[in-house]
Amino acid sequence: MIEHNPLGYEKEAVLLKKFAIPSIISMVVSSLYNIVDQIFIGQGVGYLGNAATNVAFPLTTICLAICLMLGVGTASRFSLNLGAGKIEQVKKVVGNAIVCMIGAGIIYVVLVQTFLIPLLKAFGATTTVLPYAITYTRITTMGIPFLIICNISSNMIRADGSPKYSMMCMVVGAIVNTVLDPLFIFVFHMGVAGAAWATILGQIISAIVAVRYLFHFKNITLRREDIRFRFDELKQTCAIGISSGINQFAILLVQIVMNNSLTHYGALSIYGADIPLAACGVVMKVNGILMGFVIGISQGMQPIAGFNYGAKRFDRVQNVLKLAISLNLIISFVAWLAFQFGSGPILSLFGSQDGLYFEFAQKFMHIFLFMCIVNGIQVISSGFFSSIGKPLKGMILSLTRQVIFFIPFVLILGRIFGLNGIMYSAPISDGIAFVVALFFLLGEIKNLKELHAEQ
Repeated sequence: MIEHNPLGYEKEAVLLKKFAIPSIISMVVSSLYNIVDQIFIGQGVGYLGNAATNVAFPLTTICLAICLMLGVGTASRFSLNLGAGKIEQVKKVVGNAIVCMIGAGIIYVVLVQTFLIPLLKAFGATTTVLPYAITYTRITTMGIPFLIICNISSNMIRADGSPKYSMMCMVVGAIVNTVLDPLFIFVFHMGVAGAAWATILGQIISAIVAVRYLFHFKNITLRREDIRFRFDELKQTCAIGISSGINQFAILLVQIVMNNSLTHYGALSIYGADIPLAACGVVMKVNGILMGFVIGISQGMQPIAGFNYGAKRFDRVQNVLKLAISLNLIISFVAWLAFQFGSGPILSLFGSQDGLYFEFAQKFMHIFLFMCIVNGIQVISSGFFSSIGKPLKGMILSLTRQVIFFIPFVLILGRIFGLNGIMYSAPISDGIAFVVALFFLLGEIKNLKELHAEQ
């Protein structure tokens, strides 16, 4: 995969391209599921429909937390045992994951359907948004098992050495969703229900493509007796994947605090409770495209940095880190230009039937994403420290912006300045998180230089 002898900078760029492109495509396609819904709902239903999808999004975040905990844990154990030549153990890991992902999907659907209305209210649904959110979520929840199966399977497929197939699982579903959304909303006039059906049909197709691979692993051949639940295997898998799951739950907490703060302080402003909720949902989904690129670069960097760190090629570790940061800054700068100077055309894709909505959405995008150019540094640094065997630093950095800084600023500044305080909480938190990440990175780069000099 990566040679032990030193390679030139160009070679490292080629390696990063090889690892990062499938991850970028998968992450961006994942974001498109939500973007496409927002665009067609905004055009066909209005901003109340967009607000409904924003209220429903925490349920997807919980689902992703489950997927990451089981998926990352399973993929890591798959690779470790495969590298050690423990093929039978790999089969146990995969067989247990198959049972767990099916069971988790069924349990999740039952719980959400049972407690749906209290959950949506807790996530910030207002009286006018709630009917749309109930209609949308009752349907999309039924697709959760397929979403879980696809995501966890994709991690195993990637660990088996087929990143392009893993990417294809996501792309196929996104294409189906994109084609069906306008058909169901504009042709059959199904409203938010149409967007929901398009989403789950895309998820079903993705899951089918992913499951097909499970019978054609390159490195193992599953038997019927391998596919059974083992509690000890689940514990070991969750122990490895728990940090990724915790990060998603942190995002869930941010979403809940944000939604409720926006509806509370929005009701005290000229915009009302629903417009800030809808605008936030649209802006965050748009920003999700940028984050897809950033996370893809981070995931592509990690195996290269980790391998070379273990091989004591500290100069190459520095090179790939600098390359990842440089690519991130270029992409983030382009996105910043689009957010600051192209907000009108971007937001018009999601409907512009209300003057106050459009006014607030533009203001929200300009302020909330003002420091997006440095957000990727935190993401890349977090992944970098995890990849070189320093997960505590990685976890601290992953939580700085979302939990340690952002939530307190939202609560404090929101109370003092209302909606403006909430919006300015984001760039302030981003700036502080960037400084913290830079401090950690500069310290580690100095350490890498010293280690390289000692060789």
